[in-house]
Amino acid sequence: MQKKVVAVVMGGYSSEFEISIQSGQVVYESLSKTAYEVYSIHITKNSWYYKSESGETFEINKSNFSFSNGTQIIKPDVVFNAIHGTPGEDGLLQAYFELIDLPHTSCNYYQAALTFNKRDCLSVLKSYGVHCANAYYLNQGDEIKTEDIVKKVGLPCFVKPSRSGSSFGISKVKTIEELPAAIDVAYKEDPEILIESCLVGTEISVGVIEYKGEVVVLPATEIVSENEFFDYEAKYLGKSEEITPARIPDEERERVKAEAKRIYELLNMTGLSRSEYIIQDGVPHFIEMNTNPGLSPESIIPKQARAAGINLEDLFGNLVEQAFQKK
Repeated sequence: MQKKVVAVVMGGYSSEFEISIQSGQVVYESLSKTAYEVYSIHITKNSWYYKSESGETFEINKSNFSFSNGTQIIKPDVVFNAIHGTPGEDGLLQAYFELIDLPHTSCNYYQAALTFNKRDCLSVLKSYGVHCANAYYLNQGDEIKTEDIVKKVGLPCFVKPSRSGSSFGISKVKTIEELPAAIDVAYKEDPEILIESCLVGTEISVGVIEYKGEVVVLPATEIVSENEFFDYEAKYLGKSEEITPARIPDEERERVKAEAKRIYELLNMTGLSRSEYIIQDGVPHFIEMNTNPGLSPESIIPKQARAAGINLEDLFGNLVEQAFQKK
């Protein structure tokens, strides 16, 4: 049987570039080489290129995503999208792949754009009765009315870019005087920001995947951060404890599992996603959803998959097969 050609795309245009390279490398190394011909594709602001194991680079033909491997022209059958942030997680690449009729492992372009914009995603889910923090929205250039903000969300609160990942640009604000500086930090990542009330409870991360034709909720992970919140240091520099399965009562476990599945289905998601919750007074409050979550060895999804008895070769191979079947 002829092997499917899989292009693993990694990198991107955002602050998450290096994390995406790590994720893409894990996918590249984990996919079965007996079932697939796997190529490592780097996407940067300046160029898109195939990078061979010897380090040679060959430019991508953007008209059909083909490239040379040094001896022949390769046209992928499927793209495995391992880009965090733009253009791989915000819908741009998804739309491009759909235009050139190339199957890919991530969700559709609309779902990607919606979930990448925290403000828009929260607005949609609140109308379905999903519990979320109180929020105040600002666009760059708006007048900053600190008293109005505090009246709406209280203190402490979180200031976040609407479209950013890996906790870049997020600040926890404890006093009204700290708000303007935190807003400036968020604006460096995105001209649209949100300011949210601080929920108090257990932080939980839940992976949801399509696996063998079914929507499967992976074992929940409890996040215990040494820092004020689950920031970049906590996520990637060992300043947190990630406990899978989470140490929560069975009733809360079932509640957050059901909510994660409901939200996945409400948003018509496909592929792999990871959503974050704070369980406050026994009730899961939705924070955000990542449609291209981290897949590096330190990342949560690989740990949850192992806890569910799914190895990375099967997890990633399943995503490739499902993408191909959809075509």
